Amino acid sequence: MHSGVLSAPGSLADVLARADGAASLPRLGGMARPNGVVIVSERFWAFASLDGEVHEGTMPRRGGVAGRAPLVRGLLQLASSVTPLVKGRGVARGRERLLLLGALVLPFFLFALPDRYELPAGIAVTVLLIAWLMRGRTLRLHGAEHRAIAAAEARTLRAAWTGDARPSRFSPRCGTNFVALALPVTALFDATFPLAAAPAVASAGVAVLALAVTMELWKAVQHPSGLLRPLLLPGLALQRVTTREPALPDTQVALTAVASVLERELELVAQSN
Repeated sequence: MHSGVLSAPGSLADVLARADGAASLPRLGGMARPNGVVIVSERFWAFASLDGEVHEGTMPRRGGVAGRAPLVRGLLQLASSVTPLVKGRGVARGRERLLLLGALVLPFFLFALPDRYELPAGIAVTVLLIAWLMRGRTLRLHGAEHRAIAAAEARTLRAAWTGDARPSRFSPRCGTNFVALALPVTALFDATFPLAAAPAVASAGVAVLALAVTMELWKAVQHPSGLLRPLLLPGLALQRVTTREPALPDTQVALTAVASVLERELELVAQSN
């Protein structure tokens, strides 16, 4: 559905101010697109486009035993992360969705290639996917996405809207960091389970297992203790390529999506009190 947040600056400012004063806010994630920014929480998502539209939706629930089971929980989280792309109106067109889903599934079958081709093919697919995702204005909007989420965490949303605060465009939770972890883990599984002659389904199974293990490592890296934070350094360095310094209008687009998500989150809190 459409939201009037972007077309009503006063309302947006009120939401940002309420969020700045909130005792706690949900953890946010996001995704930059060539034409806008997606922001997600555990329950909601919003896509703010460059032409002023806002599209909203809900995230699938990941509760139950499966949602807490090691390995499985990470795969469910990855699957739910593409919800805005698959279901979101205005986020991606039909052909683009098919292309993206195909690019996401393809790496699972690279294990079936001969050893000498698998790693180069995996790197090539990853580079091409990142290049496709980061086309157009995406690099600046990617930096804006990080800045808007950092502003929510620092409670400087209003200041970020006016440009008085400029949080970092680099994020420890960026998907670029996940890719930087996934490549060596996949290479390790490839060396440990040489399945060049195995059926494609077995090869895909090993690829899924490698992805699940990477998600568990990803969660461990994000632990507040910070013991594994050095593993993020390659991904943070790579973000110098996958992001650009956003202009204020780029940041405001991302903040509009943040406001849409947080408005609904704050309403739930108010209803429960």
